[in-house]
Amino acid sequence: MTQTILVINPNSNEGVTAGIDAALEPLRLAGGPAIRTMTLKEGPPGIQSQHDVETVTLPLARLAKSHEAEVGAFVIACFSDPGLYVVREAVKRPVLGIAECGVLTALTMGHSFGVIAILEGSIPRHLRLWGAMGVRDRLAGELAIGLTVAELADRERTLARMIETGKRLRDERQAHTIVMGCAGMAVFRDPLQEALGIPVIEPTQAAVTMALGRVRLGW
Repeated sequence: MTQTILVINPNSNEGVTAGIDAALEPLRLAGGPAIRTMTLKEGPPGIQSQHDVETVTLPLARLAKSHEAEVGAFVIACFSDPGLYVVREAVKRPVLGIAECGVLTALTMGHSFGVIAILEGSIPRHLRLWGAMGVRDRLAGELAIGLTVAELADRERTLARMIETGKRLRDERQAHTIVMGCAGMAVFRDPLQEALGIPVIEPTQAAVTMALGRVRLGW
């Protein structure tokens, strides 16, 4: 049985990949499966538009196909789940998208979920996902912090905006859980959850947790 989970960051920002890799450290267990992270070199600096989503779809499928023999499961570490269905067609291994897995995890931890997006323009794209998943009735709301993927590197400003937005989702929209709507937010989960006092789901962690079960059980 192949014992590696490959987590692919579809943007070309190595800082985002490093943050994802660090967030996955608690899931690296003795005896495996091993968890590897990889950056899609030909991706844009951030997946911030539908155009960005479309440009990485086929490159993701080619990359996954080239690693299929050595990988037990793939995780697409972008909250738009770019290329999810194309990659699932291209390989015979499990392929998990972090938006789908993050929301499914949130629904096991509270009745309603809120999402913190990076930009207002991301929200309509995410709403299409929630509609396709049939979970719009459980969505308390989605609000943006108004920062690009690159600007997330300013940690103090980013965390302050995430806490402010998370409190609005909790207090004004009655969100019982919060899903962080960008893989680049991975480093902020612990301080955000401490500040809000409700479960905060880092979606790449959620997806890799599911992938571990899939690989170990051969699903």
